[in-house]
Amino acid sequence: MLQNIFFLNTIFNDAPHTWQIGFQDSATPGFTGIVELHNTIFFYLVVISVGVFWTLTSIIYYFSSSNNAIVHKYLNHGTLIELIWTVTPALVLIAIAFPSFRLLYLLDEVISPTITIKVVGHQWYWSYEYSDYVNESGESIEFDSYMIPESDLELGQFRLLDVDNRVIVPVDTHIRLIITGADVIHSWAVPSLGVKIDAVPGRLNQTSFLAERTGVFYGQCSEICGVWHGFMPIAVEAVSVQEYLAWIDAA
Repeated sequence: MLQNIFFLNTIFNDAPHTWQIGFQDSATPGFTGIVELHNTIFFYLVVISVGVFWTLTSIIYYFSSSNNAIVHKYLNHGTLIELIWTVTPALVLIAIAFPSFRLLYLLDEVISPTITIKVVGHQWYWSYEYSDYVNESGESIEFDSYMIPESDLELGQFRLLDVDNRVIVPVDTHIRLIITGADVIHSWAVPSLGVKIDAVPGRLNQTSFLAERTGVFYGQCSEICGVWHGFMPIAVEAVSVQEYLAWIDAA
């Protein structure tokens, strides 16, 4: 009953919107860590900026020629202040470095993937292969994913973001992506999943993610790859395990 009341439901921001300056809502533990690291570093930047601004303003005011005619003209060395402005930035960098290294390690770790999806970037569409499954003819599940033209969009679909074939993945499952390019360098990027990895011809790159909630997560090619670079979107739909198995059976 209460779930039908709209203001009690959580509305997630899984697609970009006009004049957006913040992050999309996280759907994976990795992207949650990225957002938290960003907020932590931003806090440090605000504190440092306020401190530097206050110090410079105080020096300009209290040591101006009008307020202090004799400004320690014989004082040209201060060991304490030099020690402070050397050690303090080093401590700040260390405080930023350790959580950064930890997050980079966790994002790069591929933990016992349950499903492997091969992704190939083309000019200007994406191809996907679910190599863990085979259909009745003994072939793995493969399909191409093209952007839906604006003239074919249905109500509720996003211009330049919706595709004819979405990538379907189950929630709470470790997904491994193996990515390459067929012609030029592309980049497979979905902000809500915290994934951005280059698709380089002749090279296999891999990454992983775990979707924590159901939904449709949109992304785009993030490497300039030609005249139609802006027209090869990505749409990943996370569904329940039961719905995923039904989709696999129907594929």
